[in-house]
Amino acid sequence: MTGIPAGHFPVTHGKLSVSVPRSIFKGGGAAIDEEKATPFRAMLRSRYPWLTDNSLDVLMEKARKTLVGILDEETHGRSLSRELESRGRTEEAIGHLREHLERNPDDADTWYALGELLCRSGRAEEGYKAFARGRELF
Repeated sequence: MTGIPAGHFPVTHGKLSVSVPRSIFKGGGAAIDEEKATPFRAMLRSRYPWLTDNSLDVLMEKARKTLVGILDEETHGRSLSRELESRGRTEEAIGHLREHLERNPDDADTWYALGELLCRSGRAEEGYKAFARGRELF
């Protein structure tokens, strides 16, 4: 596939590569908006009639996971961390932010995100230290 339009990202399913619009996801996140995704699925079905419903489901899940990665990169680790926390995987979320900070120790916004997450998980002292580190960087 050549030339991805603005507001789209590529997703591959087998040998098929498609340009997925970000607009089929809710509120700038990675949750699929089924109302907006239905016309996209119909367009894919019309262009590639051999795609089964299951294949379309797999492609949409790949698109969601790809967008999680893109958002995570764009938000310096904070997007995936929020998703992990929302699924009850708080320790993984904390670890993910810490990994990002090992590579990017001067990212004040991520220090603040880590502080908030630590405080919400009952680790206020660690959270306050993360907030302090973020403040030092501003």
